[in-house]
Amino acid sequence: MGMPGNARTVQRLVDDHYVALYRYAFRLSGSAADAEDLTQEAFCKAQLNLAQLRQSDRAKPWLFSILRNAYLHRVRAERQQACVSLEGVGDVPDRVPDALPDIEPERLQQALNDLPEGFRTPLILFYFEDFSYRDIAEQMDLPIGTVMSRLARAKTYLRTRLLDAAPVVAAPGSSSRRGD
Repeated sequence: MGMPGNARTVQRLVDDHYVALYRYAFRLSGSAADAEDLTQEAFCKAQLNLAQLRQSDRAKPWLFSILRNAYLHRVRAERQQACVSLEGVGDVPDRVPDALPDIEPERLQQALNDLPEGFRTPLILFYFEDFSYRDIAEQMDLPIGTVMSRLARAKTYLRTRLLDAAPVVAAPGSSSRRGD
């Protein structure tokens, strides 16, 4: 006996989007166990609300939205939001270094964890999941300009946090570091 239509649809969603959804959950939560829980919760909610998915080509953004909402609900329930001031960070760096040093994945994840959710989510969706500005704006219910601004500020924060602590090899005869 074959699976009913909804079960087949959900299985197809899992097959097509599990890896990307898990990766997004891991970047949001910083924990493999939390990412597994969030991913499973997202697919369970998707199954319960499958009628809301009207266009199959919009399944990925729909699932990401469900997962993000589950994550936000969890964060609010725990009341443990880290606060990092981005006020002192400029919008655009003066100069980007020629070659960026390799950053350890654990350091990157910790820096992502320290970003407020409103800055972390667009950064993850844009750079790790290849969402467009428009898709991010729709998912977060923000103007595109706000998405672009948050991306710029989050990148600047990460660059400052990760490159200031990274070892820099000075050119022979120079005594100062190159700026960002």
